[in-house]
Amino acid sequence: MTETDMVHEQIDTIDALMAHYVAGSLPEPARVLVQAHLEMKPDNRSLVNSLELLAGEALESVQQASIADRDRRLAAIFASDSPIMEPAAIERPEHALFPQALRDFVGFEAEDVPWRTRLPGFKEYPLDMDGCEVNLMWIRPGRALPAHTHKGMELILILDGAFNDERGRFGPGDISIADETVDHRPVAEKDRPCIAFAVSDGPVRLTGSFRQMIGDLIG
Repeated sequence: MTETDMVHEQIDTIDALMAHYVAGSLPEPARVLVQAHLEMKPDNRSLVNSLELLAGEALESVQQASIADRDRRLAAIFASDSPIMEPAAIERPEHALFPQALRDFVGFEAEDVPWRTRLPGFKEYPLDMDGCEVNLMWIRPGRALPAHTHKGMELILILDGAFNDERGRFGPGDISIADETVDHRPVAEKDRPCIAFAVSDGPVRLTGSFRQMIGDLIG
């Protein structure tokens, strides 16, 4: 298993995803996705805080090893003239759609995305990196995407609007987790476009009937 794998056989719930986030085992695009999710749904930070506390307690139980030349190293630290930097507060610009973590990652806001039309009523902007397929997605209101399953793990963070599939509704701040066990046909809700950030480590496989597939492809 490479360090860029999303260990999808172990990620089937939000709790499992948060555990991998705390452990630092997610590739960078997936880490950004989770961080953006936590900005949009700060109530979910309680789970992350609990996991971080457990991880800290586990580290404290590890047998300590002495540091070579301890006194000299401490003296060098205290003698340093480097200022202690306070963490900057996250300020979300008024009317900003993207969470800070996502803006920092892609380098622009929603209105500046250089969209590329992939299908009628479906636009995307690819940022593939770290062994992952990474996309910003725009889905026209009421648009159904072709039924498909996955040959890997797919994480989708909803930024605005919503889509529904066989599992239920996914709205702003929600994360859809899908793998080869999920066969779905996402449909954007009719009141506004669905804008999302997607990270996957494998291609999709179309599964609908030929007639349905043709209808969904032409929009």
